Amino acid sequence: MKLNRLFITTLAVTLSGAIAKESNLDPALPAYKQVSGISGAINSVGSDTLNNLMTLWAEGFKKYYPNVTIAVEGKGTSTAPPALIVGTAQLGPMSRPMKAEEIDAFEKKFGYKPTEVKVAIDALAVFAHKDNPLKGITMKQVDGIFSGTRKLGGSEITEWGQLGLAPWKGRAISLYGRNSASGTYGFFQEHALGKGDFKTTVKEQPGSSAVVQGVGGDQYALGYSGIGYKTAGVRALPLAGDDGTFYEANYENCLSGDYPMARFLTVAVNKKPGQPLEPKTLEFLKFVLSEEGQAIVEKDGYFPMPAEVAKEVVDSLSK
Repeated sequence: MKLNRLFITTLAVTLSGAIAKESNLDPALPAYKQVSGISGAINSVGSDTLNNLMTLWAEGFKKYYPNVTIAVEGKGTSTAPPALIVGTAQLGPMSRPMKAEEIDAFEKKFGYKPTEVKVAIDALAVFAHKDNPLKGITMKQVDGIFSGTRKLGGSEITEWGQLGLAPWKGRAISLYGRNSASGTYGFFQEHALGKGDFKTTVKEQPGSSAVVQGVGGDQYALGYSGIGYKTAGVRALPLAGDDGTFYEANYENCLSGDYPMARFLTVAVNKKPGQPLEPKTLEFLKFVLSEEGQAIVEKDGYFPMPAEVAKEVVDSLSK
């Protein structure tokens, strides 16, 4: 998936400044300002990919509002829309866009569509063991490795010799992935497999960390997960799209749209049109999109939002 080109064009100046320094945090992001009257409970139900981030954001938010209780449950993106609909959650973290049927179910209940709030940028990575010598992999090869239907037109790939690793010829590729409740599963299926079917040999894991742990413990393995779960035991393989050029899973390549599996991570909320979001939920998202909140994004291994986009998001939630 390529991030919105308008977003890219608007942020050209921001990008040129951001990549010149070690941190990608936009210096124009505002510091969070505490307000009065915020208390009560906030429940978050949804994405496992965002689970660590939601927990870290909750800890940071409670420093300002110790009377707020925040519960975070990360069992998969598909659990977010139902929780919003029945009212058991105010925050629905998601690692893929809402499906049409999820939006329809929400609109049927409330008479308006849910609001999807962009909170961070992720590179969905194909991870290999840290000692794997493969220089990169094409999206067509990814399809041939993980898909049983190969809708992108590639050949079936089952062993490392087919990827040019002569010393490993005949060694089977061990595959790790997420379960079907995961937004990462759905995103990968759509964008890497052309909406095709996964091979039955993919070992489905209940969480992103389990995928990375599996790959880190198996020299001949590949698995997919958000870049924030990268560990010292694995490396994210550079990916090539139709142009055949390999791109690293980094901030610059995600913003430019060159990395083939860049995506926004979002939090879905129930916001009535023409009315500000409920105060404690609004303040939480203001914190998330502040300098402090986006520093947490970077610390957790994901990529922070540029200030201009963060401001647009906050403004849209306040009216």
